[in-house]
Amino acid sequence: MNTALMRPGSAAAWWLAARPATLSAAFVPVAVGTACAAAAHGVRVLPALAALLGAFLIQIGTNFANDLFDFEKGADTEARVGPTRAAQSGLLSVGALRVGMLASFGLATLLGVYLTWIGGPVIVLVGVLSILSGIAYTGGPYPLGYHGLGDVFVLIFFGLVAVATTAFVQLGHVTALSLWASWPVGALATAILVVNNVRDRETDVVAGKGTLVVRLGRGAGLFEYAALLLTSYAVPVVIWRLELAGPLVLLPLLTAPLAIVRMRELVLRRGEALNATLVGTAKLLLFFGLLFAAGLCFSRGFA
Repeated sequence: MNTALMRPGSAAAWWLAARPATLSAAFVPVAVGTACAAAAHGVRVLPALAALLGAFLIQIGTNFANDLFDFEKGADTEARVGPTRAAQSGLLSVGALRVGMLASFGLATLLGVYLTWIGGPVIVLVGVLSILSGIAYTGGPYPLGYHGLGDVFVLIFFGLVAVATTAFVQLGHVTALSLWASWPVGALATAILVVNNVRDRETDVVAGKGTLVVRLGRGAGLFEYAALLLTSYAVPVVIWRLELAGPLVLLPLLTAPLAIVRMRELVLRRGEALNATLVGTAKLLLFFGLLFAAGLCFSRGFA
C-alpha cells in the first residue's frame, strides 16, 4: 500500500490502521468453530455471523490500540522496518485512534449482548476478557506484549477462546472436536506474531519491549515458529486418529509446502524483507483454516 499519497484521516488511513493483512486471524477461528458445529449438525447462521463480525471488530479495535499505545510508548519510530503505522506516520492522530478503538470495542459489545442472549452469561465473561486483553496487549499498567506474554495471549484468545466460543453459541456446549481444532488456529495466529517480533527485535530492544524474542534471542523465535507450524500440522492427524472427524480433516496438510517456504524465509531474511513473510504467514493461516473448515464440515457424523 502506497502511503506517500495517502491523506491524513482518510478512509485509506483507517484501513491501514486496521491492518487488513492480519484479519485472517479473526476470520479463521470463526470459520473453524462453525465447521465444528456443522460436524455436530448444529450450525446456526445468525450466531455464526454475529461471532464473525464481533471477531473482526475486536481484532480491528486491538490493532487500533496497538498502533496507539506502541506510538505512545516509543516502540514505533522512524527506525521501524515494519509496515507504516498510522500514528507514527501522522496519518491518524492519537485521539482519532482512541475513538476508533472505543467505537470498535463498543460495537463488538452490542453484538455480545445478542450472543449473551443466545449463549448465556458465560459470553459476557468471554467478551469482557477478550476486549480487556486486546487493550492490555500494548496498553495499561502491565502491557502483555511488553512482558513476553503476547504469544500466550494470541494462542489462547485467537485459538481456544475464539474457536470454542463460536461452536458454543451454535451448539450450546463445547465439543472435544472444537477444543482440538482450536490449537492449529491459535498456533498459526501466534506464528504471525513471531514473525513480527523477529523482524522488530532490534527496535524493540531500544523501546524496552520485552517480547520473547528480545528476552530469549532470535534463535528462540525461530524455534518457536517451527514448533507452532509442526504442531499445527500434527493436530489434524490426531483428530483423524481419534475418530473425531473423517480423513478429509487432513486437507490442511496440502499447505505444508507453503509452511516450509515461510520457515525458510524466516531463517534467511532480515528486517524489511520479513514484511512479506508476515503477510505470507497470515495467508498460510487463511489457506490452512479454509481447508481445515472444509474438511471438518464434510466430516459430519464423526464429532
